[in-house]
Amino acid sequence: MGPKSERVYLTIREWIETGKYQPGSRLPSERTLSDELSIGRTALRQVLAKLIAEGTLEVHGRSSYRVPERSVSTETPTDMEPWQIHGERTLYDNRWVKLGLVDVEPPGVERFEHHVVRLHHVAIAAVLDDQDRVLMLWRYRFVPDSFGWELPGGIVDEGEEPAQAALREVEEETGWRPDALEHVVTYQPMVGMVDSPHEIYVGRGARHVGEPTDLEEAGHVAWVPLGDIPGLMARGDLMGSGTLIALLHVLASRAAGKSPTAAA
Repeated sequence: MGPKSERVYLTIREWIETGKYQPGSRLPSERTLSDELSIGRTALRQVLAKLIAEGTLEVHGRSSYRVPERSVSTETPTDMEPWQIHGERTLYDNRWVKLGLVDVEPPGVERFEHHVVRLHHVAIAAVLDDQDRVLMLWRYRFVPDSFGWELPGGIVDEGEEPAQAALREVEEETGWRPDALEHVVTYQPMVGMVDSPHEIYVGRGARHVGEPTDLEEAGHVAWVPLGDIPGLMARGDLMGSGTLIALLHVLASRAAGKSPTAAA
């Protein structure tokens, strides 16, 4: 695709990734898109065909396009009750970590106090290139006292959107600026006791803009072949749950013949 088509492709991808068009919603007509994005109908159809091929869009009716539904067959149980939360008292609090005791009452169980550690909101990104390599950092972590490969990521600043944080962290830690990122999942790394939402993003394409600027967080920057990931995982060289979850998503999408940045 030429520069204009690439711009339109990234724009439509961004609309979907940021939630402007939700799963199941239709895109505007080809004529509206052509006018809004300043692109000819023939070139637009080439862009739409690429988005369909990677699973980001699907054809619905004649010349109608929509974001695929994310359907599941597993039913949600409806016969369970949540725990009652009667209150919380803080034991320790600083800018990095907060420790509290939460007064809880599970159904049919005597109420008790449960420790909860509250940490920051985190965003992590797996950025791929056109050679099926992923952008990673070889870093030392003093807590496990070991070196390992990690994906770039970090804390979402107050008032910052997680997607913007993921883009910022990649650039600060690696010196590469991603073309775009798509949200894959939000998860809690230790859901029984720790509250720290982790946002996982995946994107394809990046350009080098300079040296890393976050020297404390930076490590040895490298583009690691996806084919090496299972072996690195087996020998314990991948560190952090965010790194593992993002890369397992990429590998699973690849095995299924889908783009890892396409809608699930």
